[in-house]
Amino acid sequence: MLGPPFCEELPPTQEFLADSLPLAMSTEPAPSILHVDMDAFYASVEVRDNPSLAGLPVCVGGPASGRGVISAASYEARKFGVHSALPSAEARRRCPDLVLLPPDFDKYTSVSRQVMAIFRRYTPLVEPLSLDEAFLDITGTERLFGDGEEVGHMIRADILRETGLVASVGVAPTKFLAKIASDLNKPDGFCVIRPAEIRDVLDPLPVSKIFGVGPRMTQKLNALGVQTVGDLASLQREDVSSRFGATGIWIHDLAHGIDNRRVNPKREEKSHGMERTFAADLSDQAELRQFLLSFCEEVAFTLRDKGLRGRTVTLKARFGDFRTVTRSKTLDYPTNLGPRIFAIAKELLQRVDQQPLRLLGVSVSRLEDVRRPQQQSLFNGNPSGRDQWMESNSRLIRATESLDRLRKRHGRGIVIPGSLVGRAQPSRGAEQVLEQAPEAQPDLTNSLLERLEQESEGGNKTPPSEGEYGA
Repeated sequence: MLGPPFCEELPPTQEFLADSLPLAMSTEPAPSILHVDMDAFYASVEVRDNPSLAGLPVCVGGPASGRGVISAASYEARKFGVHSALPSAEARRRCPDLVLLPPDFDKYTSVSRQVMAIFRRYTPLVEPLSLDEAFLDITGTERLFGDGEEVGHMIRADILRETGLVASVGVAPTKFLAKIASDLNKPDGFCVIRPAEIRDVLDPLPVSKIFGVGPRMTQKLNALGVQTVGDLASLQREDVSSRFGATGIWIHDLAHGIDNRRVNPKREEKSHGMERTFAADLSDQAELRQFLLSFCEEVAFTLRDKGLRGRTVTLKARFGDFRTVTRSKTLDYPTNLGPRIFAIAKELLQRVDQQPLRLLGVSVSRLEDVRRPQQQSLFNGNPSGRDQWMESNSRLIRATESLDRLRKRHGRGIVIPGSLVGRAQPSRGAEQVLEQAPEAQPDLTNSLLERLEQESEGGNKTPPSEGEYGA
C-alpha cells in the first residue's frame, strides 16, 4: 500500500498546524467518494430468487420472438457476447441455451430501496444514478465509520448479508475516478484509487472510458492519434479546446483525473417517460391509443410516487424505416394525472403521419415538486373557467388517490384502464402482479377507471380550455 501523499517539509513553527489540520494542509484530496454498482442487477435478483439458475447464462429482457432487447445479462451470458441493449433474437443466436426472463420492475425497485437504505446508514450524501448504482460522499463521517476504504468494505458486506447480492465498489477522490475504479475488477470488485495512483490507473485505459467520449468522439480522437487516456492527457489543453470546444476542456480535465462535481443527494430529475418497441409495426390507431393510455397511466403513477408533476408532454414515434419524430406540448398547469397526460399525448399522436410505427413512447418533462405553490392566474382571469377546471381536477385527484392505494398495496398491475383489460400490458411487472394479486374490489376499480377515462375524453361536458390542455 502506498503511504500518505507527499507533503513539503514545513518550518518547525508550522509542524503543529500540519499535525492538527491535515486536511487543510494537504494538497491532494483523500479518497472519500464511493461509486457502488450492483453487478448484473436484474439478472442477479432473478438468480437469487431461483437458485437453480446459478451458473447458467441468464438474461432479463423482451421476448426473442419479437423485437425485445436485453435489459441485463449475467456474467455467464456475457461470455457469449450478450449484453444490455442487444436485440433478444441476436442474444439467442449467440447463446442458444440462454435463459431469457421477463422483467419484474416492482421486485427490482423493492430491492433497490433496500440497497439505497444501506448506503444512507453511512452518509446522507447519496446520489442515486439508477436502480442499481449510486455515488456516496463519506466526508465528515470518518470518525463514525472510518475512511472510504473501510466504509466500502462494510457496505459490500451489508448488501451481501441483507439482499444476497454482490456489488462492486470504487473509492477515489472524485466521482469520475470512483466510477472508473468500480468498473476495474467486476464482478464483486473492490478498488481504491489514491491520488498518487491516478496516472498509473488512467493512462493505459482506452479513451472511450472517459465520460462524454462516445463512438463519434472516439473516432475523431483516434484520427488524431489519441488511443488511450494517457494520449489525451499528453495533449495541450488549449489544443483540445480549440478542436472540441467546451467538451474538449471537460474530457481533458477528466483525463487528468480532475472532476469538480460534487455528490448531489437532491439530483433533479429532468423527465420521466416510457416507450415500447412493438413485435411488428403497428398501424391501427385505436390500438396505438390503447398503448399510449397505458404508458400515460404508468408515467403518471411514477411521477406521483416521486412527488413530482410536469408541464411538457412529449410523444416519440419511430417508423419502420427507423425514422424517429417527436411532438411536444407544454401545459399552462403542471400535472401528474394520467387522463390529463393522455389527453395531450392522444392529440400529439394525431399530428404524426399515420404510417405503421415500430416504437411509441411518451414522456413528461419540466418537472417540479408537488409542494411548489400553484399558479393562480389561469384562464386569463376567467373565474368560471378556472372553477370548472378545478372541480374537474379535484374529482380526478380523489379518484386517482383511491387507485394509487390499490396499486401500492397489491402492485401496479392490479389497476389498469378498462379498455386495456385482457391485453398484454407494457407496465412494470404487470402480468406477474395480475396473476398473483387478489381481485381487490374489482367493481370499485372499474368504476373509478371509467370515470377517469371519461374525464380524459371530456366526459364532464366541460369544453377544455387552453389553460387546461396547454397553449
